[in-house]
Amino acid sequence: MKEGTVKFFNTAKGFGFITVKDTNEEVFVHSTNLLDDIRENDEVKFDIEKGDRGLSAVKVSLI
Repeated sequence: MKEGTVKFFNTAKGFGFITVKDTNEEVFVHSTNLLDDIRENDEVKFDIEKGDRGLSAVKVSLI
């Protein structure tokens, strides 16, 4: 699992971005892939999957 920080998350629209700790890469996250409720600046752990639109964080949970 990767670790990172929630850079942005819009609860009304159900999506946001996470900055990966080791690479500073940003990955998309959708509310359907959350195991916990998240907010900006939360520390999270997650897996990354490659989809049609690029990389997405899945199985996202708070550390």
